[in-house]
Amino acid sequence: MKTLGIIGGIGPESTIEYYRFIIASYREKKKDGSYPSIIINSINLQKAVDLITAGEFVQVAEYIVAELHKLAKAGADFGLLAANTAHIVFDEVQRQSPIPLISIAQATCDAAKLRGLKKLGLLGTRFTMQGRFYPEIFSREGIVLVTPDEGEQAYIHEKYMGELVNGIFLPETRERLLAIVNALQKREGIEGLILGGTELPLILRDATAGIPFLDTTKIHVESAVAQLLS
Repeated sequence: MKTLGIIGGIGPESTIEYYRFIIASYREKKKDGSYPSIIINSINLQKAVDLITAGEFVQVAEYIVAELHKLAKAGADFGLLAANTAHIVFDEVQRQSPIPLISIAQATCDAAKLRGLKKLGLLGTRFTMQGRFYPEIFSREGIVLVTPDEGEQAYIHEKYMGELVNGIFLPETRERLLAIVNALQKREGIEGLILGGTELPLILRDATAGIPFLDTTKIHVESAVAQLLS
């Protein structure tokens, strides 16, 4: 049996979801009563955020790679970073990683392509919405990504870092996020929305806006489970 290694803790709430979803998906697909082999290395969210905020991307990559070596030494055959924002340094991390990694952005692009979506909104932290790691991958498939305006991005980032990563999910925040999605539909004509933050599905679960929401956590999980069963 293959062993999956997860860099978790970025943030803690979504790491719990990863674990639950992986177990559920694996057992749904493999009917023999067995469970997957998973190792979680829960790292220091604050350290990662401080480094990213300071633009110290070389140090961010070094930090994550060092933590991946711990997973490799513990027996992980392949791994993933249980967060979108951390993918801002994914290419460099993948280059140095002692184990193969599954990209959340690539997995999400593959899912969008299967659905035939050509224009998508992207929500997440400021680092994700302003980063290049999603657009670079999606542009190769001819898929256009659009983000909220500057004021909307500031609101999303503030609520993400101040509430969502701390497990705080308020009805008024949910309503404002959905209003931003509706505004994106009217302004840009998006055909779907990427929940490009692994805490976003926790507050927007079961929400509808007349367009498909791509839950990056579940998409990432399904790629990992496919690898576990391959």
